[in-house]
Amino acid sequence: MAAVSSTSPASLPGTLGALRESGHVERDIKGEIRANLLDALRSGRDPWPGIVGFADTVLPQLERALLAGHDVVLLGERGQGKTRLLRTLAGLLDEWTPVIEGSELDEHPYSPITPASIRRAGELGDALPVSWRHRSERYTEKLATPDTSVGDLVGDVDPVKVAEGRSLGDPETIHFGLVPRAHRGIVAINELPDLAERIQVALLNVMEERDIQVRGYTLRLSLDVLLVATANPEDYTNRGRIITPLKDRFGAEIRTHYPREVDAEVALVAQEAQLDTIGAQVGAPLLEVLARFSRHLRASAAIDQRSGVSARFAVAAAETVAGAAVRRAALTGEAGAVARPVDLEAVPTVLRGKLEFEAGFDADGSGRDEQGEVLTHLLRRAVADTARSRLRGLDLAPLAEAVAEQPVRTGARIPAADVTAALPAVDVLTDIARRLDATGTEAPGPMAAAAELALELLYLTCKLAKEESDDDTVSYG
Repeated sequence: MAAVSSTSPASLPGTLGALRESGHVERDIKGEIRANLLDALRSGRDPWPGIVGFADTVLPQLERALLAGHDVVLLGERGQGKTRLLRTLAGLLDEWTPVIEGSELDEHPYSPITPASIRRAGELGDALPVSWRHRSERYTEKLATPDTSVGDLVGDVDPVKVAEGRSLGDPETIHFGLVPRAHRGIVAINELPDLAERIQVALLNVMEERDIQVRGYTLRLSLDVLLVATANPEDYTNRGRIITPLKDRFGAEIRTHYPREVDAEVALVAQEAQLDTIGAQVGAPLLEVLARFSRHLRASAAIDQRSGVSARFAVAAAETVAGAAVRRAALTGEAGAVARPVDLEAVPTVLRGKLEFEAGFDADGSGRDEQGEVLTHLLRRAVADTARSRLRGLDLAPLAEAVAEQPVRTGARIPAADVTAALPAVDVLTDIARRLDATGTEAPGPMAAAAELALELLYLTCKLAKEESDDDTVSYG
């Protein structure tokens, strides 16, 4: 979530008495989310900004679960946007919510739950000071790791307080963990199966009875939390599992997936890749190539599909292509960096380590060569599929015939202006430029990118030859 100011509006009530006079009504966390979600659905406002590809599958299931007041676990392979989806839940909270000023668990002024806050409320009455918390502060996220302790999640006895003379059974000796401190908020636990089973047991009471147990002492707290979690399929992680009693306490288990349509994957890459920061223009045709490349990888028998091919792979690929374009512009002295198909060659070598291959495609010896061959083949398929889709119906024969007579040279050290200057004067190039988003600009970069994609299609369909030189140049002819 974007950073927000922690300063609440001055018009909000500052005491319990003023809060009552304002007509404020207390709602539990699940009721608050339910009401705000329904308001968004009725008004047509998107409650899930930035979430791509789940509109007809995951989101309706999640909305039903939240409206039912269920704790939720999202189950899916890596890089399917599970954490991103959970973080948008904070947007369904009230923008500002009142808390007892200085309270350890940010209790509601109407409902103090710790002994200290109950005592203060009784002593001060309507003069009890009230402060306000922004919704961004009410979302807590924890990455589950094997070394996570019960004290981290639930709490433990504070030895300092014991040393001060309090007894072990005194509730005020407890140092609260992450879950109690998220009272009246959302707790998200990433990779829940990675928690040791004995740690998962500690969450049972939190989810069902809404109390906590520390060192044999039960502290009755009316905790108000929405617990959400993510997990990879159990047949992949092998590092652990969600214990049956805890799994039973989640009201909903929702399966996520990778984008099912090419357009959705392209939109996701365009949204997530930091292309402006890198300083290169990567056109929609090249983003489509990378999206199709990821989809081919997910269907390949050479790739370990239990691990999956993360959506972050396509995002990193787009950023790699942008980096290659920036480097090429620096070497050639071009004014602006515009990615071209020649920059795609960097993807298999740079990003090979982000993939897990099946046995027989190991990273040693000949296995590494086989990995490279697989990736190069699938990338060429993605290039061909994209070019065919976008240039369908165009007769590229005049271009092939002209280039056969007058070869076109390109490469990592060839400026876009040199590529466009070498192109033959054939009418079909105008249609190619229009189909590949290269019209409307006088800069040579987009036209060079469009022409390279068309020439690569002619090469991949055996209509042209392609000769690679040691000086990083390529000649189509």
